[in-house]
Amino acid sequence: MTSQTGAPRARASELLLSPVNNKQLANLCGALDENLRQIETALDVSIARRGERFTLRGDPAQTARAAELLQLFYAQAKEPLSIDEIQLGLIELLNRPVRNIGSAGGPSPALITRKSELHGRTPRQIEYLKNIQEYDITFGTGPAGTGKTYLAVASAVDAFERELVQRIVLTRPAVEAGERLGFLPGDLAQKVDPYLRPLYDALYDLMGFERVGKLFERGSIEIAPLAYMRGRTLNRAFIILDEAQNTTPEQMKMFLTRIGIGAKAVVTGDVTQIDLQRGQKSGLIEARLILRDVRGIAFTEFLKDDVVRHPLVARIVSAYETYTAAQEAREAAAASRNGED
Repeated sequence: MTSQTGAPRARASELLLSPVNNKQLANLCGALDENLRQIETALDVSIARRGERFTLRGDPAQTARAAELLQLFYAQAKEPLSIDEIQLGLIELLNRPVRNIGSAGGPSPALITRKSELHGRTPRQIEYLKNIQEYDITFGTGPAGTGKTYLAVASAVDAFERELVQRIVLTRPAVEAGERLGFLPGDLAQKVDPYLRPLYDALYDLMGFERVGKLFERGSIEIAPLAYMRGRTLNRAFIILDEAQNTTPEQMKMFLTRIGIGAKAVVTGDVTQIDLQRGQKSGLIEARLILRDVRGIAFTEFLKDDVVRHPLVARIVSAYETYTAAQEAREAAAASRNGED
């Protein structure tokens, strides 16, 4: 059946949750049905309910997944479910049946951090954590929100707590200031702080503000712009290079050759968000080509399916990918026509 405009109508399906428990139903739906809205956004379906009876409208495959999720969340709803729990549960449950991607099988590695529930929630996140533990150098690339930086910092904290390394060194290029920070007011720490703030935030979240402050004072944790890594050798350290898409090939080579005895390094970046000057090569893109077959180096390529943020983020990434692909196709077609002329 179609509407007057000719577009197919969304099919409706019914779900009856049992045994009926009004408290669990309230916990499942959340205040003003906010939890249901999160499921609607993630799956692009509509959900209406009357008591324990739910009406789901949308693509049949998506409504079937929504029904499965409602049943799973209902079983967990003996206590109130927060929006965070719903969003993280959506990501984890929706990625559970995805195809096997090699070494990602099996449980996520356990990490010693202040957040005991922290673990890989998608197959590629699990693969990433395993690669970090098994290899001396790991590259993690992909779109925003996939956990590249946060999981790398969590792995660094875990290695430090297990005394596998003696210190944590976090760095990223300050591209917006061209690595020349002199025009910014304040001392060195104040100049680079805006560029390094995401790394501070992750550390505070995983170790606590007071402990991080003490470790900074002891020199056990160091955060610095990439420009200040030149000439150093870092032994028994866990080193993270964040926003690596904004390194030049020379900077990337310089960073990778800082790694000393007993050190482990993780390089993260998103090659779709390069802020280098037009025409300048990205060190991350070049490193992936040069080092792909080097033994002892692992690569994890994240996709939009791995986004662990608001459900809309994955759809935003998907929309941009579709737009970019269509634009590239138009440009290729235009170039072909001009060549024929």
